[in-house]
Amino acid sequence: MAVEGGAQPGRDGVLRCPWGLSADDYVEYHDTEWGRPVHGDDSLFERLCLEAFQSGLSWLTILRRREGFRAAFAGFHIAKVAAFTAEDEERLLGDTGIIRNRAKIRAAVANAQVAASLGEGELDALIWSFAPDPERRSAPRTHGEIPAVTPESTALAKDLKKRGFRFVGPTTAYAMMQACGLVNDHLADCWARDEMGAGAG
Repeated sequence: MAVEGGAQPGRDGVLRCPWGLSADDYVEYHDTEWGRPVHGDDSLFERLCLEAFQSGLSWLTILRRREGFRAAFAGFHIAKVAAFTAEDEERLLGDTGIIRNRAKIRAAVANAQVAASLGEGELDALIWSFAPDPERRSAPRTHGEIPAVTPESTALAKDLKKRGFRFVGPTTAYAMMQACGLVNDHLADCWARDEMGAGAG
């Protein structure tokens, strides 16, 4: 039996986080990606960029343009995006496959340049160093129990900004932490919760 405000059954009868039922794209993303640990500098750079582009928009909007973003941003290979020129930025502003926001496009390129200045594996290690102790986090029963910002996401955002990263406020940082498995915010009764890696709390 589903908890009021908690995980809800989908068409297949399986209990999921309610947001993961609102569209077929969300079901797939919820079941196969969200909350599962993500490692690798380029992979985390992609998530950081997409969360920044999502700011002020629906995540579904970003999800449905994900392949367009990957094509436009050279597969989110940090070294390639860091080498983007002013001409590339103008090209991106004309690309209907992405969100055409000049400030966010410039931020993605600038963030790639900062990430490129780090050693191999350093972005991964930096981001994951802010993962909270999973033993100190209880499983949320309802969506209302999930915070938008945490001390860890605030600290991560502060560290990234100090290094020169843009569009990485505490809310964006926490959304990335949720998506990349630094925390496990699948609801207690959601089938996917127990599927998450040990590194997420």
